[in-house]
Amino acid sequence: MLWQLELSHYNEKVRWALDYKRVPHIRRSLLPGLHILKAKRLTGDTSTTPVLTLDGRSIGDSTRIIASIEERWPQPPLYPEDAAQGHRALELEEFFDQELGPHIRRVAYQELLPYPGLVVPLFSRGQPLPARILLRAGFPMLRLGMRRRFEINVEAAEESRAKTVAAMDRLEREISSSGVLVGESFTVADLTAAALFYPVTRPPEFPYPMIADHDLPESAREFLDSLAQRPGGKWGAETYHRHRHWSAEQRPR
Repeated sequence: MLWQLELSHYNEKVRWALDYKRVPHIRRSLLPGLHILKAKRLTGDTSTTPVLTLDGRSIGDSTRIIASIEERWPQPPLYPEDAAQGHRALELEEFFDQELGPHIRRVAYQELLPYPGLVVPLFSRGQPLPARILLRAGFPMLRLGMRRRFEINVEAAEESRAKTVAAMDRLEREISSSGVLVGESFTVADLTAAALFYPVTRPPEFPYPMIADHDLPESAREFLDSLAQRPGGKWGAETYHRHRHWSAEQRPR
């Protein structure tokens, strides 16, 4: 069972790993805000999604989850067999998790939170009517909580824009002549970079609805498009196209 927020790029990272290995799983989408309580109840030590419940044990944190998936289902591998390459892949996973993930999230929500008409339908997609009503009524409090939790403000968002650009610079330096980041095949490094950059590439292979390009605030669209047109942005779109075309999700009975 994968407990998730549909739009979260860290959740997309884990979904992609499960789908890439064709691991049948059920997804439970949670309401933003309430997901904190559910994650804590499941794991005891994690306050956000994704959370993967596997053999009665609930695991938080996308890196720990993928490590558990790799141990249980080693084929096709996401960790290189070569020790040095394996270390390199994990180092790049950590870099993008820390130096890109929080910053591109902050940039996106700084732009989108002023527009509940855009984000509330995506936050509540697929939820029962009472949950949708609850989210719509409670969105001002949720927005305030998100701003506090993720330090979303003008100054921090400007710094995060610079961090996001720096992560794109690093990505472009790491792309090898073989088109991947480590060795000669797709690894957790490629998966992590492409998944966390999905708000830039907005690929058609992403499994859930996104805000249409023409509905994005102009400043957000200009920033994201400037990165999408770069070699790293095109690499991210191509990585989705080549490696993100299978879903192992099972519908609950």
